[in-house]
Amino acid sequence: MPKIVVGVSGSLGCLTALHRAAAEARLRRAELWAVLAWEAPGGELGGRHSAHVSAVAQCRATAAERLGEALDAAFGPGRPEAEVKGVTVWGSPGVALVGFARDPDDLLVVGTGARGSLRRLVHRSVARYCQTHALCPVLAVPPSPLLATYDMAHRRNFWHMPLDPREVV
Repeated sequence: MPKIVVGVSGSLGCLTALHRAAAEARLRRAELWAVLAWEAPGGELGGRHSAHVSAVAQCRATAAERLGEALDAAFGPGRPEAEVKGVTVWGSPGVALVGFARDPDDLLVVGTGARGSLRRLVHRSVARYCQTHALCPVLAVPPSPLLATYDMAHRRNFWHMPLDPREVV
């Protein structure tokens, strides 16, 4: 049975990707897998030392909690018609998602996120990695336009600037 794999980061931007993946799962009558990738403190080297076993266990528990919170935020108490299976994977997000959606009949859904020039230099694009390396089709979902409005209002509030209600609409 084909599956719809959606990357979950816990950010507001991933909610749009979760909703789109749920819609695709309903249309295709496919399984919906929500995947949250996590890494140990210190990256790959942090997981090799036995002294950090409790830290790795804590990271795993935190990732599972964050996945549950993201699913609750996206769908509330009523889950979508398609059954959602959540899984946390140890690894970098792009590699984990591509590894999880390895069948050509699968569909990989990723959010594109807001990508400014500085952010692009610091963080690699998970969506771009998936589009380049995936063996299945990749659906890159842009963030909701409401997210840009929210970010603008948040910045103005943070800097104590007056907020004009006409700008929010």
